[in-house]
Amino acid sequence: MGMKRSWWLLVIVSLGIMIGFSAPYLTFDSANSRVDTAPGSLQFPVLVTHILFAFAALVTGFTQFMERVRTQRPKLHRNLGRIYVVSVMISALLALPLTGYMDDFSKAVGFIALALIWLFTTWRGYRSAVNRDFTAHRRWMIRSFGITLVAVSGRLLVPVLLLTYGVLHGFSLPEGREGMVDAVLNVNIWAGLIVNFMLVEWVFLKPKR
Repeated sequence: MGMKRSWWLLVIVSLGIMIGFSAPYLTFDSANSRVDTAPGSLQFPVLVTHILFAFAALVTGFTQFMERVRTQRPKLHRNLGRIYVVSVMISALLALPLTGYMDDFSKAVGFIALALIWLFTTWRGYRSAVNRDFTAHRRWMIRSFGITLVAVSGRLLVPVLLLTYGVLHGFSLPEGREGMVDAVLNVNIWAGLIVNFMLVEWVFLKPKR
């Protein structure tokens, strides 16, 4: 019962965060973008497409871990799995050109690392299923979905990172409040990636004794 409660809490929190984040982009109006976009460029349509497919990956990814779907509706499980894989591939590939519009090097490298790891883990999971190695398939898809959830954990960690920034600077703001927020948003993807990696490898995939 505890696991089910925590699982559904994760679903609700994740969807709530991503719906709130994605909502302005559903207007397809660059004036509502949360990040500055270059006028007359492909940045905004690429960004919107990246976000929409990332959201599709999040939703279909959750269904892959529902035991009822996996055991009682195997065909639906496979079809939703294919949608998940395609959504990840498109979203991750679109993330790569978006890094060219980022001013901060560490943030750009974080997005590149995230996209490449997302592609790699998802592809390994898919190939394992094709080869009918379902033990490896499960492990790689857990890793893949852990990367999918970086979009959630990276945002949940923002308050922790803000506090950390304050502690490291003696609770002063040498670059002002805006500089503090920018500094945090430049590293939150790295923080989410590290936290999710540790949770996946040391908690969910830890060998049972």
